[in-house]
Amino acid sequence: MSILKAQDIAAFLDGQRNKETLRFITCGSVDDGKSTLIGRLLFESKAIFDDQLASLESDSKKYGTQGERMDLALLVDGLQAEREQGITIDVAYRFFATDRRRFIVADTPGHEQYTRNMATGASTADLAVILIDARKGVLTQTRRHSRIAAMMGIRHVVLAVNKMDLVEFRQATFDAIVADYRAFAAGLGFASVQPIPLSGLDGDNVLQESLHAPWYDGPSLMTYLDTVDVRDTRDRHAFRMPVQWVNRPNLDFRGFCGRVAEGQVRPGDVVRVLPSGVQTRVKAVIAGFDQVEVGHSGDAIALTLTEEVDASRGDVLVAAENPPEVADQFEARLLWMHEHAMTPGRPYLMKLATKEVTATVTEIKYREDVNTGAHLAAKTLGLNEIGTVNLSTSVPLVFEPYGVNRVLGSFILIDKRTFETVGAGMIDFALRRASNIHWQALELNKASRSAQKNQTPRCIWFTGLSGSGKTTIANLLEKRLHAEGKHTYLLDGDNVRHGLNRDLGFTEADRVENIRRVAEVAKLMVDAGIIVLAAFISPFRSERRMARELFEEGEFIEVFVDTPIAECEERDVKGLYAKARRGELKNFTGVDSPYEPPETPEVRLLTAKHSPQDCVEQLLTVLNRS
Repeated sequence: MSILKAQDIAAFLDGQRNKETLRFITCGSVDDGKSTLIGRLLFESKAIFDDQLASLESDSKKYGTQGERMDLALLVDGLQAEREQGITIDVAYRFFATDRRRFIVADTPGHEQYTRNMATGASTADLAVILIDARKGVLTQTRRHSRIAAMMGIRHVVLAVNKMDLVEFRQATFDAIVADYRAFAAGLGFASVQPIPLSGLDGDNVLQESLHAPWYDGPSLMTYLDTVDVRDTRDRHAFRMPVQWVNRPNLDFRGFCGRVAEGQVRPGDVVRVLPSGVQTRVKAVIAGFDQVEVGHSGDAIALTLTEEVDASRGDVLVAAENPPEVADQFEARLLWMHEHAMTPGRPYLMKLATKEVTATVTEIKYREDVNTGAHLAAKTLGLNEIGTVNLSTSVPLVFEPYGVNRVLGSFILIDKRTFETVGAGMIDFALRRASNIHWQALELNKASRSAQKNQTPRCIWFTGLSGSGKTTIANLLEKRLHAEGKHTYLLDGDNVRHGLNRDLGFTEADRVENIRRVAEVAKLMVDAGIIVLAAFISPFRSERRMARELFEEGEFIEVFVDTPIAECEERDVKGLYAKARRGELKNFTGVDSPYEPPETPEVRLLTAKHSPQDCVEQLLTVLNRS
């Protein structure tokens, strides 16, 4: 008997392993019944264990919203806050199966503030079930979620018009909603939109066809999910595998580990390591502890190669005869997911597959209107807004357009200071300038120019509030250095706005661009062998960090001119602080715009305690020591 049971279990597991898997999300506006619908699917498909059912009955009495009936939404809403408020906050994944398929369903939140969670669920889904409350019709959040689903590459949509029982299953109501949604979704590029009238609460058209809608002759939700064609075609594409880890347990083994993103790989295949371009052959394909004949898309494998090649985490192994592109400038669609607006020119960490680099949004080409899809001019992107942007990265990346390859075409942006994920994007194409513009080799370099001047070039960056004494101290320091025969130049915040930056105002976006331009100019001057003094309020740490990253180790010296704001106001001969206090001067640092003090500056000058001359002596001591 035990042998038969073991055989039965093995046969069952083997059958499950060979089933197709469909990943789908449920999304829509608040209270459209997403969690209830998934709970109904789990309940009707017998995917609930006895202990879960007992727990559900108990929880329904404590948290339920359906009176004496079981509240099936509680099967999905697992967080305490979700149960108490009757809403979905986090993405909840559930698993169930039929005789034909396995399903992984992500229940995503409907509240606008949790749109980022919806995008997370959509990023790996094959299909979206977009719920609409039959009483309310197509809402703004319905449109937003549909656009995000399309942006994430979802090709199939079920338009689940829920709560039809509350409108007495009227066909006219259903038809009007379907017509409204089809008109909106016509330009989103979905391969199919299947409308289904249903009631998640009572189970109408969920597993079985409903007797309450005799006018509807389409499939039930479960029938459609079981039969819709979303077959994975990634095996047909050329081989791509981002290297996640180089496994070197001993001198005799070196395996390049990762998950196959596209295509197949076999021993003997010719592959190329990108971005270096080195070509070699596959010696063996290893899955777990065993060598296999072929690695398929989605498989986690290790490859050994016939030659010793230089490849590490972030590199990509690809089919040699059909390699992807490599570029450092792109056009991409970006979903912004942070309360603090995205500002062009600000540096972020960018993670594409297993590669992390510094990236900057150089331009917002337009922002998309959620309702109409219209392209709107924008200087920033706010929370949950979608825009098309140009991106520049610190090093070239191996990529393919998102429509071709989800793995090598998608990325996230990460705040460098907090390490929060602030944006998710999809690459459309590389900008032509990325391949048409190259560094020109020059015979003279920084070393030869600085040797001629007999000095070490540096960028001395003064930061502090308006009136702190930045320019005064920088001017005195330049005079001292000039007297010593040094070649210097002083870049002052007011002076550059008369020419180079005369087109910029004082919004956060303009301040970021102001510092970006100045930092690039300072970099060129340092490359010319000059000692550059830059005196700018530069209120944001991220921009000062961006400036620092342009220079080699030891070339950038951050000087924090630390002066209390009360002292700055007393020194204010122009009366700027007074105007800002009266509301006559907007975006004034220290009053209605923040200043972020340096955390670890090379030099800190306390000008309330020391004279400008003493501060210069302190600076010279540091410069002579370094």
